[in-house]
Amino acid sequence: MILGRPRSINLLVRLLDILLYLNNLMDQGIIENLITSLSKLPGIGRKTAQRLAFFILTMPEEEAKGISRAIDEVKDKARFCKECFNITEDEVCHICSSTSRDKTKLCVVEEPSNILVIERSKSFGGLYHVLLGALSPIDGLTPDRLKINELIDRVRRDSVQEIIIATNPNTKGEMTAQYIREMLKPFNVKVTRIAYGLPIGGDIEFADEVTLSKALEGRREI
Repeated sequence: MILGRPRSINLLVRLLDILLYLNNLMDQGIIENLITSLSKLPGIGRKTAQRLAFFILTMPEEEAKGISRAIDEVKDKARFCKECFNITEDEVCHICSSTSRDKTKLCVVEEPSNILVIERSKSFGGLYHVLLGALSPIDGLTPDRLKINELIDRVRRDSVQEIIIATNPNTKGEMTAQYIREMLKPFNVKVTRIAYGLPIGGDIEFADEVTLSKALEGRREI
């Protein structure tokens, strides 16, 4: 180090050294491989993947390896619950095996991630059933590709009194909800659909026609 050189100059030299090091790694394809892999994640474009790759590179070694171990562990141990098809380490997930849940109510969702959102609301105490998708014939997602037959088996086998259909409020979700309702007509079970409309804190002025229409249809007495 040159004596008397300002601290800002030292920092600039250090940053230049890091950039040269990163460029060298990219020339070797190491960083490029990581960026390409991260880009495969949903919602992650190339620029975001680049930022993540460089962040991982600057992380302490043990933290970075901890992420790698966590990925290995979830791929090795994760499985679908044999009852509801939630993600679990065990044969039956902690929700299905709980003695405090209301087993007469079954909330039907499209993906395991939907369960996490509903559980955070702390507003539902029943069980779940994951379809692992929504009906979309054009994409090859026909009823036999989803866990609809397994849902019917649960209704037939267990003492379910209400099915709450919580599929997404879009074309695929609505199609799936209607199909499930038709399939459950022969059974003595109540079938309900989650309400949707204006969000809390929203402004009517900015609501679209469909959302406002659904909000009016789902109105309740106060």
